[in-house]
Amino acid sequence: MTLLQFGFLIYPGVIQLDVTGAYQVLAFPPNTQVHLIWKTLDPIVSNEGLTLIPTTTLIDCPPLDAICVPGGGMGQVEIMRDPEILNFLKQQGTTAQYVTSICTGSMILAAAGLLQGYKATCHWAFREQLAMLGIEVVPQRVQIDRNRVTGTGVTSGIDLGLTLLGLLCGEDMAKMTQLMLEYSPEPPFDAGTPETAGERVSQSLMQFGKPLLEAFLAQTKETAAHMELKS
Repeated sequence: MTLLQFGFLIYPGVIQLDVTGAYQVLAFPPNTQVHLIWKTLDPIVSNEGLTLIPTTTLIDCPPLDAICVPGGGMGQVEIMRDPEILNFLKQQGTTAQYVTSICTGSMILAAAGLLQGYKATCHWAFREQLAMLGIEVVPQRVQIDRNRVTGTGVTSGIDLGLTLLGLLCGEDMAKMTQLMLEYSPEPPFDAGTPETAGERVSQSLMQFGKPLLEAFLAQTKETAAHMELKS
């Protein structure tokens, strides 16, 4: 079987489940190799305090069949304006079969110019910001537009991983992986979207996350202005 190369960009402040949920899925088939990519091989600390160890660097990363960009906390702000990262994504995006993201990772792809002209999705709280970067945003759990595949919030990484397996390894392998994971969610609360959580809970979360939302908005405006200057 052809060995498929999957790569996750990781960085200080990355959301660990954005990475590890999809990683768990994509690592299951015997013909996949999954890379954790950063500038160096030094350990990084996720937004939640989990230490992740890169397996390859930007320079040494092989051509990927699919590249995945996860979202992050405050650390994502730096990534959205890092030319080394954005150039790496552009380079891999020209050859990868699929260019993908989870949660607010789609905003990084947009900053790299890899989502303009495509429909995409992201975490519900950041849809307006993604649209500010010239993206047609749709509220799909996993959105496929040609070879761009984007997921909504953190847990959509599992769905995105299974979607990629279906596209690259076939439906049977994707189903076997889902069965192996016993992925049959029955959450204790029906509160996974603003519509089901209700106004009170949604507003409480927005207030809790206000510093992050404001920091992202400032960077989104800066990125949008920069892209307009180049157009």
